[in-house]
Amino acid sequence: MLSPLMIGLYIFILAVFVGFEVITKVPPTLHTPLMSGANAISGITIVGALYCARVSEPKLANILGMLAVIFAMINVVGGFLVTDRMLKMFRKKK
Repeated sequence: MLSPLMIGLYIFILAVFVGFEVITKVPPTLHTPLMSGANAISGITIVGALYCARVSEPKLANILGMLAVIFAMINVVGGFLVTDRMLKMFRKKK
């Protein structure tokens, strides 16, 4: 029988391949709206990572939860910066 760690590793590897295939099929004109939608998903990741870091007793889970929060926050902030920059392009010139 497979351990939960191996099952999680398999799911992670499959998610990497599926994510890569999905992103490479997106035309360049849709990347910015796609990033805006990914901000919501990263927000859910932050909530889950905070829960994981808080509830788990082992140190490894706390460290992985902290890393997940850091990477998700980088993604959220970068996505908002890119979205803000895109929206500034559509404002009227003064």
